[in-house]
Amino acid sequence: MPSRLKDNLNSKYFEAANAMTSKKARHRIVAYVESYDDIYFWRTVLSEFENDKRYFEVMLPSKMNLTRGKKSVLMNFLEGEPLGKDMIACVDADYDYVIQRRTAQSKRVLDSPYVFHTYVYAIENFQCYAPSLHNVCVSVTLNDHRIFDFREYFRQFSEAIFPLFVWSVMFYRNGNYPKFTLTDFNRIADPGGFNVQRPEPSIANVRRKVHTKINDLQRQFPDAKEEYLATKDDLLALGVTPQTTYLYIQGHHLFDTIVSPIMSKVCNLLRQERQNEIYYASAHKTQKRNEMTCYENSLQDIKVMLKKNNGYMASEQFRRVQEDIRNYLDVSL
Repeated sequence: MPSRLKDNLNSKYFEAANAMTSKKARHRIVAYVESYDDIYFWRTVLSEFENDKRYFEVMLPSKMNLTRGKKSVLMNFLEGEPLGKDMIACVDADYDYVIQRRTAQSKRVLDSPYVFHTYVYAIENFQCYAPSLHNVCVSVTLNDHRIFDFREYFRQFSEAIFPLFVWSVMFYRNGNYPKFTLTDFNRIADPGGFNVQRPEPSIANVRRKVHTKINDLQRQFPDAKEEYLATKDDLLALGVTPQTTYLYIQGHHLFDTIVSPIMSKVCNLLRQERQNEIYYASAHKTQKRNEMTCYENSLQDIKVMLKKNNGYMASEQFRRVQEDIRNYLDVSL
């Protein structure tokens, strides 16, 4: 049987399989996700809802050809066979949430009772949830000294990029995105040189680039003011605030280009601080050497710990994902 056809039969297959199992057996719900990295995130989401009556199995959409990605997860829609109560799709929101049904894919993601999305752009945005980043630094360096205010920095960063983010969403809603692509936006949203002790210049750099680009866009689209203001109001109603914009920009860009480099510089200072404490401690050389070896062997990789970070579970956006799952279970099972 061709893999595409086989995948399209999955909804009915899993429903029939559950019907054939013992009434005492736990009900299995298959959750299709986009990539291997997504498996851990959605397992974190769905675990809370498992009990003695049901459990979830999180997997990629095809074991036959190893296809991955959002389109592969949503293939059931494209082929006309809907997902069902025994098979759900769990995907990154990307821009599908903020463009609000302006495309066929956005309609599928937002309107199906069996498709669940992150609200933030992607799982990487959750992993970069600012209030949790100090804890990630502690897990990396084993140093709990707060030398940098992540919350304040990403509040200011978000406020700096918000006006341009509205332009970006507006263009993706009206189909004009070739005039201002996500790549264009990401280039401007890159803080560039960053200094832990003096982070203000990096924010000022973003503000300057945003101001320059907005002036350019206003010259190109002098009649866009009304549409811009309507898009802005709509985004605010969706929960996208000037203080949280970083959660809605492209996840890989946020993770790789902004957060990881900042975390690296912060963690380097924290490591150095801890190493200096050991070096200058009043102890004999052998003890210092052993202590330094013990400490260095305990250090963790920043990106690995960011991917394991689940501090986002305290965020409003994550609670919305949980609420969607809860409503689905109340209706379907």
